[in-house]
Amino acid sequence: MNDSSDKEGATPPQHSDTRLVTAGRDPASYYGFVNPPVYHASTVLYPSAEDFLAHRARYQYGRRGTPTTEALEGALAELEGPQCAGVSLLPSGLAAISAALLSVVKSGDHVLITDSAYGPTRNFCEQILKRLGVETSFYDPLIGAGIAGQFRANTRAVYLESPGSLSFEMQDVAAIANVAHDKSALVLMDNTWATPLYFRPLDHGVDLAIQAGTKYIGGHSDVMLGTVSANAATVTGLKTTVRLTGLCEGPDDVYLGLRGLRTLSVRLDRHFKSGIAVARWLEQRPEVLRLLHPALPSHPGHAIWKRDFTGASGLFSMVLKPVPQKAYYAFLDTLKLFGIGASWGGYESLAIPFDCTPARTATRWAPGGPTVRFHIGLEAIEDLIADLERGFAALAAAARG
Repeated sequence: MNDSSDKEGATPPQHSDTRLVTAGRDPASYYGFVNPPVYHASTVLYPSAEDFLAHRARYQYGRRGTPTTEALEGALAELEGPQCAGVSLLPSGLAAISAALLSVVKSGDHVLITDSAYGPTRNFCEQILKRLGVETSFYDPLIGAGIAGQFRANTRAVYLESPGSLSFEMQDVAAIANVAHDKSALVLMDNTWATPLYFRPLDHGVDLAIQAGTKYIGGHSDVMLGTVSANAATVTGLKTTVRLTGLCEGPDDVYLGLRGLRTLSVRLDRHFKSGIAVARWLEQRPEVLRLLHPALPSHPGHAIWKRDFTGASGLFSMVLKPVPQKAYYAFLDTLKLFGIGASWGGYESLAIPFDCTPARTATRWAPGGPTVRFHIGLEAIEDLIADLERGFAALAAAARG
């Protein structure tokens, strides 16, 4: 993920770890303080009536941006790589998804959405976009270049999420993007799982890369944040949509996102290593049918992950062998270090039950047993495994009873 330049006097190539620390910072502009200040702002004063009427000011209104938002946008743009022409901050991951889609479609258009997408993405398409006259079709996430057969004359955009939400199917991003561009359609992708540290969508043909910054960018389960990174073809439409809809992120959440970004590399490395260790242990358990983790060689999409990604996060799913519901619940309810709660990406471990059946229309969800999604946090691996052993003991006892 290093960039290089042949220009004389250009900044030397920097590793992404270095960019995470340096991007969006200019201590010389803030009296030497390491971090940029948090601007709580609405009104911006102009020096004259003429300047006001001509909108002649770097900052015009708090909703339109501040030095704090510029710092995070600039840092994220550097992390996304040279194809990134601009970043917009939104008040949540879902707001980022909604704004990105609204920026590329109009009434009469058709969009293709992966059947494995985050549930609220599907809801937004089926309810809000439908009301606006935009039709949605869902496609098999494993379709690859075969997606060409799903296009219509009015298909405007293709939406990806790789790996898939809950079920972790790996999509061939470049193959789908090539087909979409050949048919004059744009490509959007939810990249929350990998972050641009482990996968840079814009380098693989994606036009708009979306993240729920609530997850790994914030990293501490205390911020709501969404980001959309755009290439040159889509940045104007994105910025205009965000401005006209009045969407903006609060200054304290922006600051927490910027603070979290500085430690993203070390945190994500720990999530990756701990997640793989726990997944490998689970894969050997007699109660487990299979693991849904792209970084495991047993995963059907492992080759794509190995080809395109440089790492993995701490999020994956497990399929249990069939057991009574009371045993399934006993496993989850016995865990002490794994909380039961929505979201993920914080320092804490989580485990939730799920069923993709109600949210599938293009594919059939038949995992073969009850399913659990894990987020592996920053706790000691041996403590997490001991907790899981207690959960399996409770599962066995409930199944016998």
